Amino acid sequence: MRFLVTSAAGMNGDGYGALLAFAADGKPCGVFSEDARIADPRGLAVDEEEGLLFLNSGADRVLALDLDGKVVRDTGPIGGLNPGGGIFGTDGRYYVGSRVARTILAFARELNATREQVLPPGIVPFPRGFAFGRDGRLFLASGIGPDGEGENTIGVFAQDGRILSPRFVRDPELSPLDLIIAPNGNVLVVSEYPFGAPDAVTGVREYDASNGQLVRVFTPLDQAAFRRPRGLRFASDGQFYCVAQDAVVGFDFASGVCLGAVIELRRLNGQALAFF
Repeated sequence: MRFLVTSAAGMNGDGYGALLAFAADGKPCGVFSEDARIADPRGLAVDEEEGLLFLNSGADRVLALDLDGKVVRDTGPIGGLNPGGGIFGTDGRYYVGSRVARTILAFARELNATREQVLPPGIVPFPRGFAFGRDGRLFLASGIGPDGEGENTIGVFAQDGRILSPRFVRDPELSPLDLIIAPNGNVLVVSEYPFGAPDAVTGVREYDASNGQLVRVFTPLDQAAFRRPRGLRFASDGQFYCVAQDAVVGFDFASGVCLGAVIELRRLNGQALAFF
């Protein structure tokens, strides 16, 4: 297994501003791609069907890379895109959160001019990760933006974009930064509360997908530093990983046990990760 991690740059974390590769044992393997179109990279998703890595670039574009790190598809610049996270939907399209439009866009796998606005613009103050549930519902984390404005909850939408629940989760200790669906169908959210505070409480919170109730909280305790956590991703063995400042921390989902820091790198400031 090889880890690929996007590291923020500039105002997003003063990190490397690059897509970094790591071996299964956590050893750094350097920059995965030197392509200049990869600027302040954010979300990542693997297209298993075609064996490509889709990457959201801070240069207002979406790219697809092959196993050698070569860019093989490019949307070209899209004014005001400011992409955040990205996932593949069951329809084969690539879904991207737009931080400026505050909505979600769907792109054809070919990354041509075809794209659809899945939800109305401004649907949440600041999108912080999203995923499709087993029944097709769309769960969208609504968090706090860099300007300090926003809200801390999860909105739920039907497949046709209708809002089903504007505040599916009512948890006073939640400040979401990414969201995924667990193997059991529940919703996992990485949280930093209060957002941006030096003494923020961090962890990964599991919610029942049927009613939004908090099930449990994953924390590293004293096994690893867990500062400024961001992107979540499950591996094929049921374990999941979260990128953070200077580290990638692993958890065993079944037991809830923290696996410690599987990657450690000063100034990592991770945003998202993928296994490629």
